[in-house]
Amino acid sequence: MNSTDISFPNLGIYLSNVPKQFYIGKFSIALYGVTFAIGILLGLIVASKVAKEYGEEENNFWDFAIWVIIGGLIGARIYYVIFSWEYYKNDLLSIFNLRQGGIAIYGGVIGAFLTAFIFSKIKKINGFVMTDAAMPALILGQAVGRWGNFFNREVFGQYTNNLFAMRLPIDAVRARDISADLASHIGEGENFIQVHPTFLYESVCNLILFALLLIFRKKRAFNGEACLWYFAGYGIIRFIIEGIRTDQLYLIGTTIPVSQVVAIVLIVVAIAGEIVFRTLIKKGKLPKVLKIGENSPKKVKA
Repeated sequence: MNSTDISFPNLGIYLSNVPKQFYIGKFSIALYGVTFAIGILLGLIVASKVAKEYGEEENNFWDFAIWVIIGGLIGARIYYVIFSWEYYKNDLLSIFNLRQGGIAIYGGVIGAFLTAFIFSKIKKINGFVMTDAAMPALILGQAVGRWGNFFNREVFGQYTNNLFAMRLPIDAVRARDISADLASHIGEGENFIQVHPTFLYESVCNLILFALLLIFRKKRAFNGEACLWYFAGYGIIRFIIEGIRTDQLYLIGTTIPVSQVVAIVLIVVAIAGEIVFRTLIKKGKLPKVLKIGENSPKKVKA
């Protein structure tokens, strides 16, 4: 294989000269960043529509969007750097080089939720309504953004020969992402690795979760429930796929994948939250959320 090629041999797909960036004049634009920008834009369009259904003022949401993008990106990078410190500690300037990739979705989610909490307090609006409206947008953005990993030749899994097996040239991927298992499957004279395209698996699963969140958005029993659905759904997706990936981030001092730990925590929180809040509603201790179109984030108390 040439260093810029990608193939899916069992599907009969061979892609030649897949670029990582394109040029406008002498200025290069990374496709990794372009896919994330497209994901953000599509997410914002969806979120603004859902926010309007929930009674959210669209201007508030667009103001929020600017800050949540910044907060999410900062959180995603900090999270990745913390759990990849051995790689960055001797080259601190590389921390700021996002063109090489290296952001963590869970860090972005944490950063986004912290931003939402601060923004809602400043604006004195209901943060739970706002974040519920943002959940379909968030998972859609993740689904689209995963294709940035395709262009960057990263976020792949161990060796496989299944239908969706993907081949990547060895010199196109980071050496630290080639596990011992992958290395053991490199045949004599071969210059490629054959892997699970985990970015593709997650993108498809995220699109399914996106559809489910849209379908059930009118079924919320309380403000914040869509967040719990996202926590549970993405937690399950990430826990399974993380176990296949070769670029896992570990809890410091252990070989335990941090994303699987976070996924389990979020699943437990989601299940517990559903039980607690629905029980409170049945007992009349928590008001049921108003129907779409009747909700006002400044008046809702729960």
